[in-house]
Amino acid sequence: MRASGQSARRRAGVKVTPAAPVPSTEGGLVRLNRFLAQAGVASRRGADELIAAGRVAVNGEVDRELGRRVDPARDTVEVDGERVQVERPVYLLVNKPAGVVCTNAPHEKHTRLIDLLPHVRGRVFTVGRLDLDAEGLILVTNDGAFAQAMTHPRYGIPKTYAVLVRGRVSDEVVEKARGGVWLAEGRTGRAKIVVERLGRDRSYLKVTVRESKHHELRRVFAKLGHPVLALKRVRIGSLTLHRLGRGESRFLGEHEVAALLAQASQEDA
Repeated sequence: MRASGQSARRRAGVKVTPAAPVPSTEGGLVRLNRFLAQAGVASRRGADELIAAGRVAVNGEVDRELGRRVDPARDTVEVDGERVQVERPVYLLVNKPAGVVCTNAPHEKHTRLIDLLPHVRGRVFTVGRLDLDAEGLILVTNDGAFAQAMTHPRYGIPKTYAVLVRGRVSDEVVEKARGGVWLAEGRTGRAKIVVERLGRDRSYLKVTVRESKHHELRRVFAKLGHPVLALKRVRIGSLTLHRLGRGESRFLGEHEVAALLAQASQEDA
């Protein structure tokens, strides 16, 4: 939980970046779900569920009103009895190596992505996930609302992968993958696929999708008879791997964050 994790950091003596003002609306007030999302507690929809369940208190009183507004400078907001405070928003782009996991679980045996970010203070989390064996670009933040905009299917931020599959793929296979393949949970979305190179026993593809469920690309090509041998995400929106080595990271500029959010708004429209 966001708030309990925050208390644990304090007990451990880990410094947290200073709070930044949450953008206000009327009279300096913001919607409670927006405040919780900005604090990284949950997405706005998830925050609404917490509020409706009576797990959120404002100034010591539980309020189930979804439209409630709070003053970040004066009101005390608690989730499950733990105070929530907004930290300065952090946005990073990381080139994840294979063998690194996208989890914050403290007892994880593999190297965690956040272990590659010792210079980042405060709690951050990955925006979506890449498989253990996959590598490439992934976003890291403490902004729940931003993470929601980057991952929710309705926004459709395009992500491009370099995919190496076993076997020589035919035009028929490529067309099937482009149009969507039926998996257990339903049909996959359409994909843009460029055949980069065909070998005798392997094929190199560039695949762009707007939504990717758990292991989806691996499952799609396995079903089509071409198991994935290597998978690397090379683009998220307009962000690329340019000058970012394995395991390296960089902070996003304000213009890059704004561009991603603008693209999400356009896709939603």
